[in-house]
Amino acid sequence: MRRREKLEIIHDILNAIRKHGNSILPTPLLRYSNLSTQNFKRYIEELLKKGLVREIYDESGRKYYTLTDKGFKFLEKYEKIREFIEEFGL
Repeated sequence: MRRREKLEIIHDILNAIRKHGNSILPTPLLRYSNLSTQNFKRYIEELLKKGLVREIYDESGRKYYTLTDKGFKFLEKYEKIREFIEEFGL
């Protein structure tokens, strides 16, 4: 099994949020990310800091992660680059 690169991990986290209607609790997102808790926290902090993800809270105080416009744009561009690489066998 190969090791995932940083951009691939970021894509996987953002894509999991998108696939869940752009709103997901931290624990399921941790599971989908397939990272240790420590690494997950590091990635989430970076994504929050860079404005790709934001935290929102519901009426009962539960925290959810959602994508920002910048997060959606990252996914769009990442997937185009991935298609390009596959198309040319790079």
